[in-house]
Amino acid sequence: QVQLVESGGGLAQAGDSLRLSCEVSGRTLNAYVLGWFRQAPGQEREFVASITWNIGIKYYGDSVKDRFTISRDNAKDTVSLEMNMLKPEDTAVYYCAAGAQVTGATMTWSEKYDYWGQGTQVTVSA
Repeated sequence: QVQLVESGGGLAQAGDSLRLSCEVSGRTLNAYVLGWFRQAPGQEREFVASITWNIGIKYYGDSVKDRFTISRDNAKDTVSLEMNMLKPEDTAVYYCAAGAQVTGATMTWSEKYDYWGQGTQVTVSA
């Protein structure tokens, strides 16, 4: 089992920055991909970003590329999402996820991630 606990969400104005963190515990993570997804009311869960735990290869969704940065701290077992130039359309619940069977071709598929955090709300006003 892998436990994931997100923190850092909150209220922001357009153009602001927020940093989300995900504390990971329960299993050695070398074979895992850690990802961030988000879900706005009435919409499907959307891939935001992911990172391979062992060598740190990063992937980004098109809507956040060049604004968001994912990183991991192997010593602290945390994965973070730095969100810059926030827009109202970034408003959503953000989820941290972990998967051991995620490949480069399936990085954006939520169904490939086995473990999920409880989510943290991010609200961006215009």
